[in-house]
Order: sequence, then structure tokens, then C-alpha cells
Amino acid sequence: MMQSTISTLPPYLSLAIWLPIIFGAIVLAVGRDSNAGFTRVLTLIGSIISFGATIPLITNFDNAAHGMQFVEKAAWIERFNIYYSLGIDGLSLWFVPLTAFITIIVVISAWQVIQNRVAQYMGAFLILSGIMIGVFTAMDGLLFYFFFEATLIPMYIVIGIWGGDNRVYASFKFFLYTFFGSLLTLVAIIYLYNVTGSWDILHWHKAPLTMTEQIAIFFAFFMAFAVKVPMFPVHTWLPDVHVEAPTGGSAVLAAIMLKLGAYGFIRFSLPIAPDASHHLAGFVITLSLIAVIYIGLVALVQKDMKKLVAYSSIAHMGFVTLGFFVFNNMAVQGAIMQMISHGFVSGAMFLCIGVLYDQAHSRQIADYGGVVNKMPRFAAFFILFSMANCGLPATSGFVGEFMVILGATQYNFWIGLLAATALIFGAAYSLWMAKRVIFGKVANHHVAELVDLNGREFFMLGLLAVATLYMGLYPAPFTDTMQTSVADLLAHVAHSKLP
Repeated sequence: MMQSTISTLPPYLSLAIWLPIIFGAIVLAVGRDSNAGFTRVLTLIGSIISFGATIPLITNFDNAAHGMQFVEKAAWIERFNIYYSLGIDGLSLWFVPLTAFITIIVVISAWQVIQNRVAQYMGAFLILSGIMIGVFTAMDGLLFYFFFEATLIPMYIVIGIWGGDNRVYASFKFFLYTFFGSLLTLVAIIYLYNVTGSWDILHWHKAPLTMTEQIAIFFAFFMAFAVKVPMFPVHTWLPDVHVEAPTGGSAVLAAIMLKLGAYGFIRFSLPIAPDASHHLAGFVITLSLIAVIYIGLVALVQKDMKKLVAYSSIAHMGFVTLGFFVFNNMAVQGAIMQMISHGFVSGAMFLCIGVLYDQAHSRQIADYGGVVNKMPRFAAFFILFSMANCGLPATSGFVGEFMVILGATQYNFWIGLLAATALIFGAAYSLWMAKRVIFGKVANHHVAELVDLNGREFFMLGLLAVATLYMGLYPAPFTDTMQTSVADLLAHVAHSKLP
């Protein structure tokens, strides 16, 4: 991995991190339920400004450059050689604007739904947005760990206060699973510091480690990242949390927070322990295929819409981990594309379910039927996102999955064939849900009383629909930015680091 120089551009990454956190703090300080309208407007302005701060990262990104870009470095705890060090490359670029974009969508989605503790709800999501961007941009190991763990606090609060009837159980399960999974990561980070004398992640990439050391470090990181993705068999927390989380919480959890674990594999596991990654690739591929096939079948029998989409998220993230561990350019690019696409599509699916739940107060598939007769505009969006969820060509869902299948087939035909079954299962559970919820005659008086999308909801889903179609029809801007970084990553992983 190539070392990077300090950027002479404005501190765009610090702005992307701290603007939403500062706005979140202001919202918490001045917002009251008595002035909820002002609180909502202030939050929306803050989220839009924060998103605007991420645009220069795309416009100024050099697709051909090696190493990190927009690098910022300042002493943080100088006595221990800990730095406030930030940077992005093609592997992390798109997750910064994606996080800020989804935050805008979540703020709009909560405009009328959240009536109690509005400032706390809005402030939590703004602060969470900045923290998650910190995870994607941190280049100091301890700084990364600080941001990685800090994401738990706002989401824990959001689920625990605004969640469903079983919200306390769900919030504790979310916190305990993800927190305890990360403890070994701290051990690995401290060990790497002792070996290298540095907290710099890029410095760790060059550290000569024995196979035993690499395997130990790989599993230490694996525990944290596999839980966060989540991978089979540590996935059981996700459906429970999704069912109890408020709509905005589910959207952010699926669209962004799951990506933190997948990102960890390509920033830590693969480059720090390349020999162990090759040695254990079969293990990770097996778990990924189980997620793709078995969890897809589990999704097929769900009666709760949120649970169905939650299980489908696990299956789709199985594509991501599969793509990383077949070690070819097509598959790794496809995995990153799948991560970005899943951010749009899964977030949109949870928001669609939230629109129905806000009116009918049920997530059970059996309680619906004939929704298209009362909500034709909503039905059009729901079908579009369902098609994207099962990988229909011309939608973003197709691009990443197709690239991973092609890459997996080059690695091993049978692995590619097994991965391709996900397209069948994805179509089965997506169409099964869409058919029962959207089509047919009006099922009951609850459906008969449904009202079609208002302007706010149409705008919110419309933005996600445009993003889904744009990425599906013209993926080149996404793939062009990641080609160099993916090639550098694979070249690095191909060389043994054994001393």
C-alpha cells in the first residue's frame, strides 16, 4: 500500500465528520417539543449542509491516484503517538456521501411520525452520521476504534426510546452483540501498535507477521466485522433489532451501519493479514454462501415485512463478503458496488414498510392485500425497490451481484453457480411479499382506509428511486473511482508478508 501525503485542499473530511455532529449538538441544545417545527427545519438544514460538504470529495477525487487522498493529520494524544489522521481512497469514497445522503432521507421520513422528543431523535441521527463518516475516513487505528464503538451509542438510544414494544430487549441485544464482538479488535489494535510502534493503519499494512500472528489478528478483527455485517452464524441479532427499531433506525442500520463491518475487512483484515486471508478464504466463502442460500430461504418464510427485509439484508451482505474473499478485481469491485446499492435499496424498503405501518399499524404481510388500489404511487415505488432487491437489470441491485457472480465464477465455477442461486431466492421472497401486499383485491377495511403518498413521502422515495436507477443504468462513475484502489489492494494481498 502506498503512503499518502498531507492534502493541501480544505479539510473536507473534517467538515464531513464534524458538521453533522455540531448541528446535532445545536439541535439537542435548542430543540424542544414546544418548537418541534423549528427543530425539524434546523435538522434538515444541518443534514443538507453536511451532505454538501461531501460533494467536493467526489468532484476533486483523482481516479488514477494511488494511496489515500484528502489526507489530514494532527497530533491527538502525542505522548502515545496517537494522531487525528483522516483519508479516503476508492474503497471508502462513496460511503461518505452515502451516509450524509441517507441522513437527509431519514430526517424527511421522521417529519410527521416522530412527535415526542423530536430534538433528541433528530440530534441522535445527525451525531450518528458524523461518527459513521469518521469510521470510513479514520487512518489511525485508535481513532477508528473510537468512532467504530461510538456508533453504538446513538443507535442504542434511538432503538431504546423510539422503538417498538420490545425495544429494551432489542437495544440491549444490539449493544451487547456488537460491543462484545469488538473487544478482541481492541486487543489486535494494541498488539499491532506494540509490533510496529505506530497506530497508523497504512503502517500496519506493511508489518511482517508470522502466520500464527496473522491468523490470530484475522480472527480478532473477524469477530467484530462479522457481527456488524452480520455474517452467519452471528446474524441473529439483526432481525430482532430491525423489527423493534423505528423506521429511521432500520433505514440507517441497513443502509450504513452494516457496511462498517464489511469495510473493516478491506481496510484491516485483507491488507494486514494477507496470508491468513488466503488461508482462511474457504472458511469465509462457506459462511458467505450459507448466508446467500440458507438465509435467503429463511427470508422466504417470514410473515413480518421487516423481518423479511432484514433477512434479505443478511443474504445480500453475504455477496459482499464472498466478493472480498475470491480475490479478483471484478468480485471486489462488485462487492463494494453491492454495499453502495444495498444502502439505497434496503433503506428504501424499510422506509416503504414504515409508510404502510404509519397508517395501518401492522407489519404483517397477511394484514395487507390490494394496496395498489388505494396507493398507486406508493405501489410503483414498492415494486421498483422490490425488483432492485432481487437484482433486476437496470437497477443498482443487479450491478454488484452480477459482478460478484462473474468474479466468483472466475475463481471457481461451482462457487459462482451457488452464488447465482441468490438471484432466484431474492426474486422469490421479494415477489412473494410484493404480490401479497400490493396486488389483488382490497383485503380489509384497514387497506381500504390507506391514503397514497403525500408530497414529502413521494420526494423521499423519489430520491432513492433516482439513485437506484442511476446506479443501475450508469455504474461507471462508481466503478471508475474504485478501480485503482482495488487493484492496489489485490496487489498488496497477493504478496506474502511472512517474515
